[in-house]
Amino acid sequence: MAVEDASHRIIGELLAQRTGQQLTEGRRWRISSALSGLFREFGIENVDQLACMLERPGEHRLATRVVEALLNNETYFFRDHAYFNILSNHVLPDLARKREATKRLTIWSAGCSTGQEALSLAMIFAEQPGRWQGWTIEILGTDVSSKAIETARSGLYTQFEIQRGISVAQMLNFFAETKGNWQASDKIRSMTRFQQHNILEFPPSPGRFDLVMCRNVLLYFDPKTRAAAFDRLASGIAHDGWLMLGAGETVVGQTDKFAPASCGSSLYTPVASDAAKARPRLRAAAS
Repeated sequence: MAVEDASHRIIGELLAQRTGQQLTEGRRWRISSALSGLFREFGIENVDQLACMLERPGEHRLATRVVEALLNNETYFFRDHAYFNILSNHVLPDLARKREATKRLTIWSAGCSTGQEALSLAMIFAEQPGRWQGWTIEILGTDVSSKAIETARSGLYTQFEIQRGISVAQMLNFFAETKGNWQASDKIRSMTRFQQHNILEFPPSPGRFDLVMCRNVLLYFDPKTRAAAFDRLASGIAHDGWLMLGAGETVVGQTDKFAPASCGSSLYTPVASDAAKARPRLRAAAS
């Protein structure tokens, strides 16, 4: 048992180094189930053998495959539908007023998995053509998993995936059946782009995102790593933008970079730094 515990630690450390996610004792059950296919492919009998292989020089490909297999890429269209209602009825109208002069919105779907969240947002805009006519909408989806990003870029989904979260009307309006799968239309794909990115790295475009959605990502971080993630998110969001977290996540007691919004749970707004708060007073004094 001691050997197996050490092997679990090696695999857990690999996941933490690559993604920041913690493989706690309560999540160790995922190792056997998530890596079963990899075990068969490489002829690996147990986690101890895998740990020995990972310790050998030059096993970068195997290490990457292990990390990819351990990531939780569970997602579906309009996941937690009530959250998208809040976006459609409150957040996006607020941003429309704030960005009326430029008619440009930039949104970051951090931890986007295989792209359904970003495409769900695109469908909201596409279903309101009159409201968003003349606007430039940019939705960036990022994920630490290269495999997930590859799927997101393809915009191709199975029959099972396409049935999760969207209506038949949306399916027929925004997707086309092709060889047993469903291909997202240019109508929504034109608003989205996807790239591999670790949330613990500097944001793709610091200080420019009007809305950041980072749902069910921070659950797997320890407090120190979570605080670092909040710092990164704060540096990538506009001063008057919005942050949306998942149902089991909060900024309370985790960071001073964001404060809860009054319009709904899991919505937060950036907190201005002391320097930013002082600037208006300095300008007033100078005048």
